[in-house]
Amino acid sequence: MKSFNGYDEARKQADVVGSAKLPAGAYVCKIKQVRYETTANGDRIVLAFDIAEGEYKGFFQKQFEENTSEDKKWKGKTNIFVPKDDGSEKDGFTKKSFAGWTKSFEDSNKGYTWDWDEQKWAGLIVGIVFGETGAKIEGKDVIYTEARFAVDAQKVRDGKAPEARFKAKNGYNGSASNNPDDEFLSVPAGKKEELPF
Repeated sequence: MKSFNGYDEARKQADVVGSAKLPAGAYVCKIKQVRYETTANGDRIVLAFDIAEGEYKGFFQKQFEENTSEDKKWKGKTNIFVPKDDGSEKDGFTKKSFAGWTKSFEDSNKGYTWDWDEQKWAGLIVGIVFGETGAKIEGKDVIYTEARFAVDAQKVRDGKAPEARFKAKNGYNGSASNNPDDEFLSVPAGKKEELPF
């Protein structure tokens, strides 16, 4: 077979996409940016973070730097939904989740106390538990990891953080993966200035 133009660049992209796999589990993360958003579905705090310790330190930064796409986005992020205070069962769950994040920030950062200023989370560390998610994407069943909830960073270091259960969404028809080497959806990584997330 005859070589074609652009093969070397395509090979580099294939290596980046295929090599970036973050196993489900708990990680000590550092918050890089915080953004408060108001949407039609309610308010949320968007956190951009990276792995701060251990084997996967700098995981999202490395992915971001290696991604050559023009519209690359920072993938180390999660949403914390702000309670609507409407008395609904869903709002009760949102309150519990929100309080879990604030407590985890306090437990992970000596001297820090939640004072209703989410911008102070930038630069702090927190434990984040990632779980496997199965979703149908472009007609294919895909398994990837996503941030689920926060814990005290010391629990992560001590190996005492809880695990996240498998979650299926968007019409996923497959089963949970029990193999950390199974394919995960690739996610690009970070940068020091304003992150595109």
